[in-house]
Amino acid sequence: MAPNSSTTGESQVTKGRALVTGCAGFVGSTLVEQLLAATDWEVIGLDSLTDYYSPELKRRNLETAQKSDRFSFVHADLNRIDLAGLVQSVDHVFHQAGQPGVRSSWGTEFDIYIDSNISATQKLLEASRSAELKSFVYASSSSIYGDARAYPTRETDVPSPLSPYGATKLAAEHLCSLYAANFGVPTVSLRYFTVYGPRQRPDMAFTRLVRSAIEGRPFDVYGDGSQIREFTHVSDIVRANILAATAGLPPGRVINLSGGSSVSLTEVIDVVQSIHGSPLNLRYRDSLPGDVKRTGGSTELAGKLLGWRPEIQLQEGLKSQYDWAMRSSN
Repeated sequence: MAPNSSTTGESQVTKGRALVTGCAGFVGSTLVEQLLAATDWEVIGLDSLTDYYSPELKRRNLETAQKSDRFSFVHADLNRIDLAGLVQSVDHVFHQAGQPGVRSSWGTEFDIYIDSNISATQKLLEASRSAELKSFVYASSSSIYGDARAYPTRETDVPSPLSPYGATKLAAEHLCSLYAANFGVPTVSLRYFTVYGPRQRPDMAFTRLVRSAIEGRPFDVYGDGSQIREFTHVSDIVRANILAATAGLPPGRVINLSGGSSVSLTEVIDVVQSIHGSPLNLRYRDSLPGDVKRTGGSTELAGKLLGWRPEIQLQEGLKSQYDWAMRSSN
């Protein structure tokens, strides 16, 4: 499709055809819907619908997208599909697919993380070598930093992941940089800092917290609740992905996406209790291996290169997730 441009809100969006991997997931499905809402994108969504959590939930995430004649869905595993023709038919790749979860990355399931986070990324990058892509946007993670030595953490700070999950995300990020440096693949790696909002995975803390409030079930707090995270709303993450794809950045850039809501888990619980209108039933458990004490990223580079800053504050963002969970439970 020949490139063109149109104005969507305040930003210039290049008309094109996009491949979104992990399109049925939390961020992937939200990104697909936003691209389709812009009217000047065609989207191919690819997802293997693994059972890490309910495939039915993932199918539900795609219901709106599948009503559009500008969306097509490919049910496939990145490691087992011929990617060359698929990648060559698009202008932009948004690589959201991967095996999530810090806690389950220890032990016997590590092979899944190697397969889904490293091998799949390498195969997609290899297919991109011969394609005339305008962008290859990779969903990296703040988990690559581990317990950083300085806050806010900058992209130039040395990564030191504390979990096998973080190690695989860093390895895939390095692959993006290598393919950019050696073959000119137009990669940009976006380091997400704890994404939350509607459709968040059921195993993630905010989902469990909100569901506990709505359903009256106990919520397990691992540690004493003092651990601090930089929370970023999914709508801010999606907006940054589109900006990164259309900014014409030099290949190999790495950019933090940090939401500006750097608070403790205890403070998050207080906000949810305020939204819900009554106290939660909390159960305190021992801390788990691989959980860092604090995250917090500098967004100076995102502002400079993308004109991006987070817009959704924690109270508003948690209210959106709570309201979505209420609708979903009916």
